[in-house]
Amino acid sequence: MSSRTASGLFEPSLTVDVPDYIDLERHRELVGRSFSRPIRWVLVGLTSIVLLLGLLNVFGQRPKTLNAESAKAKLEVYAPSHLRGGLLYQARFTIFARQKLNHAVLLLSPGWAESQQMNTIEPSPVAQGSRNGDLYFTLGTVPKGQVYRLFLQFQVNPTITVYP
Repeated sequence: MSSRTASGLFEPSLTVDVPDYIDLERHRELVGRSFSRPIRWVLVGLTSIVLLLGLLNVFGQRPKTLNAESAKAKLEVYAPSHLRGGLLYQARFTIFARQKLNHAVLLLSPGWAESQQMNTIEPSPVAQGSRNGDLYFTLGTVPKGQVYRLFLQFQVNPTITVYP
């Protein structure tokens, strides 16, 4: 800023000096930067395509329903078919009892615990454990015609791409 009076009192002026190391043509008028516009548009387009593919479930994180049936019960599993590192997800197991189930047990293969962490089990099973690497959940009695739902929350361990 500059002074308009000789008495040493400074009054603000309407114009400000250009700061050091600022070139108005380069920084304000963006002269010489037109070549990067197509590059920016390509990067924005690629980012948009990745987001659109995610919305269309190309990466497979949307849950799917699988069913298994027997004379005594029907089991419905609602979980994602594909997982990625770091994903938090929920798996829902629904048991429809066609007959009284005195000792309902849910036995999951070791793949359900491979490279992921189990965060929560709701409602808590009567007992849980491991048998030959399988996850073992004792659910108790499920009366005929009743539905039992078990929710498991998981987090997939991040994928390490570089090994020491």
